[in-house]
Amino acid sequence: MFTNLSFGRRLRLKRLYGDGGDRLLVVPLDHPISDGPITAREGGLDALVGQLAVNGADAVVLHKGGLRHVSAERFARTALIVHLSASTMHAQDPDAKYLVSGVDEALRHGADAVSVHVNLGSAEEREQIADLGRVSDLCDRRNVPLLAMVYPRGPKVTNPRDPALVAHAVTVATELGADIVKTPYVGSPDEMADVVKSAAIPVIVAGGPPRTAVPDVLAYVDEALRGGVSGLAMGRNIFQSSDPGAMTRHIAHRLHRLGGRRAGERHAEDTHPEHLQTLVG
Repeated sequence: MFTNLSFGRRLRLKRLYGDGGDRLLVVPLDHPISDGPITAREGGLDALVGQLAVNGADAVVLHKGGLRHVSAERFARTALIVHLSASTMHAQDPDAKYLVSGVDEALRHGADAVSVHVNLGSAEEREQIADLGRVSDLCDRRNVPLLAMVYPRGPKVTNPRDPALVAHAVTVATELGADIVKTPYVGSPDEMADVVKSAAIPVIVAGGPPRTAVPDVLAYVDEALRGGVSGLAMGRNIFQSSDPGAMTRHIAHRLHRLGGRRAGERHAEDTHPEHLQTLVG
């Protein structure tokens, strides 16, 4: 996998995948710009990222400003993806994503990879696709892995999980040079398998509808894996759970099956904030 890439890009992808094989558990924490604050727990964002890191998250997605409130030691155990695009729920067109950072800035912050969001079908689709193309070019120049988050989403999209539309989203990411694409799960393993089969890059799926019980989340994970996906990018179902560390650990075990640095081998008590400093330095 990724054998045709430069050494620097392959090295960063190796850090992204860690020793978890060819599957990824990415936890997006880029929601504050679009939705507002995501955590009111003791320790804030730093403690949350610590819980994710010690329990098996392969990568965490953050905006550049959020990094100021997270200890660098957290990323000894998990990779950092800096998200470059944003919009807010209050905009006239919330689906119109725009760049708020760049590849060079992300590298100055220590990023292992960058991500860009594109909504196919948005009234501002043209600008978003152009942004993805420009970011892809800079990623090639700087040997930085690119995660494209591409969703069918806009006024003419009646079913954002339509397999043909999702396959088109994957194709857009591939054709514009992304290394990995995040997109919706289409609703059945067989239909998802058809999407994955036609993909030239790893496909990871979004976390899906809100679920509060661990068995329900794991059932969704298992279903997605039966569709052949290369992992999940799960945000709200992790950080809004009563125990984000435990939820991460359960999902990591499901994805990676084997033990290891990122397979979530910590005990339940290790996920509490008072234990985090000891675990991560």
